[in-house]
Amino acid sequence: MKPNLFKFIRTYLPLALILTITGWVGLLIIIQGTLPNLGPRWLFFFFGVLALTGPAIPITYYLNLRFPSNPPVEGMVILRQALWVGVFGSTVAWLQLGRVLSPGLALILAGVFVLIEFLLRLFERSRWNPKQES
Repeated sequence: MKPNLFKFIRTYLPLALILTITGWVGLLIIIQGTLPNLGPRWLFFFFGVLALTGPAIPITYYLNLRFPSNPPVEGMVILRQALWVGVFGSTVAWLQLGRVLSPGLALILAGVFVLIEFLLRLFERSRWNPKQES
């Protein structure tokens, strides 16, 4: 087994499965068994973030493996990038509830999230010192 695949299976796959199952089961319970009051509505957004973050973990891991960067990404960066997907999905759902979502607004929101992640990675690159790693 390749070392990258073993690292993924050991580190990220259990978390991805737990987040995915918890999120989608929670969404199913919320949608099927409650009225859209304030509490269940916030739970809907919470479980929506979990349901979208879980499947995004393997995708972000693969993309960071396929397109390596300098400095190399760490585990928290992969989780943060997957969390951006979940936050984007819940934000889009929230905007749709208020009937203010448009394709242009969704693209602007996605661009803002990509810009924030780019600036965070730029900050990490500026603080990286290869001489300290050994």
